[in-house]
Amino acid sequence: MLHTIIAMLVLTQPPPALPSELAAAVSADRAKAAVESLAGFGTRHTLSDPAHPTRGIGAARTWLKTQFESYGGGLEVSLDAHQVPPMPRLPRGGEVVNVMAIKRGSMPEAAGRAYYVVGHFDTINADRMDPEGDAPGANDDASGTAVVLECARVLAGVPLEATVVFLCTAGEEQGLVGAKFHAEAVAAKRPYEILGVLNNDIVGDPSVPFVLPGGGPRPDASGFVRVFSEGVPRNPSAEELASIRQLGAESDSASRQLARFVAYVAERENTVVRPMLVFRPDRFLRGGDHTAFNEAGFPAVRFSVPAEDYTRQHVNVTERDGKKYGDVPEFVSGAYVADVARLNAAVLVHLANAPRPPGKVRMVAAQLEQGTTLRWEASPEPDVAWYEVVWRRTTAATWEESATVGNVTEWKTGASKDNFFFGVRAVDREGYRSPVSAAGVGSR
Repeated sequence: MLHTIIAMLVLTQPPPALPSELAAAVSADRAKAAVESLAGFGTRHTLSDPAHPTRGIGAARTWLKTQFESYGGGLEVSLDAHQVPPMPRLPRGGEVVNVMAIKRGSMPEAAGRAYYVVGHFDTINADRMDPEGDAPGANDDASGTAVVLECARVLAGVPLEATVVFLCTAGEEQGLVGAKFHAEAVAAKRPYEILGVLNNDIVGDPSVPFVLPGGGPRPDASGFVRVFSEGVPRNPSAEELASIRQLGAESDSASRQLARFVAYVAERENTVVRPMLVFRPDRFLRGGDHTAFNEAGFPAVRFSVPAEDYTRQHVNVTERDGKKYGDVPEFVSGAYVADVARLNAAVLVHLANAPRPPGKVRMVAAQLEQGTTLRWEASPEPDVAWYEVVWRRTTAATWEESATVGNVTEWKTGASKDNFFFGVRAVDREGYRSPVSAAGVGSR
């Protein structure tokens, strides 16, 4: 029933299957235990006591750092600290500390690009400014943090060509602070180029009914996860915005291509949880750390459960009239968190082992003519084997057809460029495909 809104790509050649042991290594028990451990710190409010040994934000980040360090595999583990000025939800400013583990890429030509998996580990209760009261934050967002931990654990020893960063952010509930300062620092210092961010926020409770307009049977929400993506990039220049309008490319941002890539990997790997692509930046009246990366100019998407129970988010833990309120571990499914982690891990492996997307893909518009000429810049990796051109009708949400065109940088068709959106992706000798680079327009 929902397959009409799940993106699937038509493939000419299948990429390699992931090792079966990778998916099997993700543990539902470990995911649930991570949620319980994080909730056990009482509160993880960004303004809570950073020095307390067993309660608060400091104890939680020490525990996270220890978890990353225990995974081995050459992970570079660090506390990612940022001094922030006073702001409305941090009235005295101060230090916000993320926890980060980096797995460096093994291919010199690919190691300079990075892919992130993100979850925020801070919490709030009904009073956003209360650093003392209990705020267990099991679903929001110990569940997303557990996804990051499981991805790091199972991928630590897996060779990957590009760099992968496992990031647990603080300050999300105070205004995306940890993600914002991290993303801005990377944008300024350029230690690597971020080409994709998978933000997991509220990915633990699939029990809320997934309601379809008009009623009818309700699909099992545990089989899906929403993937939100921006269509028009944040803060485009006037020139970029004019090009988007000219092309009608409001749905072809790098973030939107990343979302489509998530759907492609899910279909290819036959994951238990399938992405339900939502072509909006986020839910109404809410936000997430992917937005901070978008604002810094990086492609990013958000994973979130198909439906939410707001009596279990940003509320105090209590019971009224026989109903339990509060974001506590009993409402989090370890099996669902593990399935979301498997999807994230699969996407990271495909992203990191695939070539960089082709550069400067454009339709040549030098004169009036019926057909279409596509040109692009070759991907830099030495194992690129060929390129695929993809296309869709202008009314279609996802790429519909593809053609293998060889190891070339130009392709021609008799079909009119007026009638289709085009893109190009690179394929390596193992069959790993890059995300699609959507075609712009150029005079040559």
